[in-house]
Amino acid sequence: MRRHYGRGKEKRGWSGPKRGPRRHRRSGHGSRAGSLEQEEPQTPVNAGPSSSGDPSSSSSTQNSVVPELPGFYYDSEKNRYFRLLPGHNNYNPLTKESIQYKVVECKRLRLLEEEDKQKKKTRAGLNSSVLLQKRQLGLLSSTSYCRLVHELKVNCMQRRKIEIHSPDSSVAGTNNFKIIVADVACERIFTVNDVEHGGCKYGIINLSGLGKESLTVEMYDNLYFTNRKVNSVCWASLTHPDSHVLLCLMGIAETPGCASLLPASLFSSTNPGDRPGMLCSFKISTAWSCAWCLNPQADNCFSTGLTRRVLVTNVVTGHRQTFGTSSDVLAQQFARQTPVLYNGCRSGEIFSIDVRQRNRKGQSWKAIRLFHGSAVTSIHLMEAEHYLMAADMAGKIKLWDLRTTKCVKQYHGHHNEYAILPLHVNEEEGLLTAVGQDCYTRIWSLQDTHLLRTIPSPHPSSKDAIPSVVFSSRLGGRRGVPGLLMAVKQDLYHFSYI
Repeated sequence: MRRHYGRGKEKRGWSGPKRGPRRHRRSGHGSRAGSLEQEEPQTPVNAGPSSSGDPSSSSSTQNSVVPELPGFYYDSEKNRYFRLLPGHNNYNPLTKESIQYKVVECKRLRLLEEEDKQKKKTRAGLNSSVLLQKRQLGLLSSTSYCRLVHELKVNCMQRRKIEIHSPDSSVAGTNNFKIIVADVACERIFTVNDVEHGGCKYGIINLSGLGKESLTVEMYDNLYFTNRKVNSVCWASLTHPDSHVLLCLMGIAETPGCASLLPASLFSSTNPGDRPGMLCSFKISTAWSCAWCLNPQADNCFSTGLTRRVLVTNVVTGHRQTFGTSSDVLAQQFARQTPVLYNGCRSGEIFSIDVRQRNRKGQSWKAIRLFHGSAVTSIHLMEAEHYLMAADMAGKIKLWDLRTTKCVKQYHGHHNEYAILPLHVNEEEGLLTAVGQDCYTRIWSLQDTHLLRTIPSPHPSSKDAIPSVVFSSRLGGRRGVPGLLMAVKQDLYHFSYI
């Protein structure tokens, strides 16, 4: 009877981590496994300062000690296993997705709490007075001093919510932000918002009221909206700088895709002196990207990246040039000094096109060719136009030297697996900003690729709540304030960079 009782107890031993599941104990292996399970997890030698407080890292470490059972999940808090289901269920909604979401959400809430309490993770001795002393004593080079000052300023940025006013009270705060794109002067922001009943709505936010003390902006809406997905947006200078907005709309059912050119003057009170500009639409197949050319040799031209081809269109004459490619073009940008178009493809290839030449059979028109290991989602040509920044769907961000066609720098920490996410480069401040698929905004130093700060989203992470950001030294124009604008859900936030 005692032997039978002991076996029954052994069957129930799988509910805790000490005994594990039912198993055959031969040659003492079972007792050895039990002793290993009771060992405490060890902290990695090269763990960073944030690793010890990361719920995901602690959870993964503990789960590695507890034996992993197919179809079961071990809860370290309750000290027992739970059955996993292949999908959601009303009676037992415990799935791998829900477990991962819980871990990620705990980490986000913890980081938000630290930010609200102003617990900035600045390194010891990193303050303005100490840096200035070291610089005066010759202990810091000018490059190191500038980088450390930017790191200090980035870590001291605080989140403040912006009040959005609108002549139409039903406009502000009713639709979720999807895309925000600033004009060259950062005086206005074009917004694409999701509409509750489906589709997208457009608007323009005037940043002139954004000051050091007042955080109020004006949003001007228009009746223009679409029931199609907006794949890409950029400002266009047709009649004057940033006079129009170019949008690429995806086709649905039997309706083909199109590239729409909207005058900014359509949005009331944005520029009261402007006359209604040219409003036009060009029928195209599904466009993934678009870019406007500011070089006078290709005046009034824009490009759209399509499925296995590039289309360059003259708005005034309607003339089109088609360049065939072997992959979908997901990212584009024109150079300013020359009429050269840079393209990033789903295959990982980056190539340039001189739009002055004609696409003739038997002739190679690709001037520069670079290769990423995954689909290129964003490219940014630096001001001197000797370097190109590119990001891909493997989460890699690389800086390429166009003269040698070699990668010279790489920025680590970005998270992306399938989304088309933009890069934001501010050379004046020496900063690189990118929002990951995990909804975290990361800021790097351009010079030494150091990750300066990781900002959690104010809202729970989800596919439809990835923040859209704008960083500028002059938000609101020449006398504007420096900082980061973050649009997520129905809210707009400002992170002061002073």
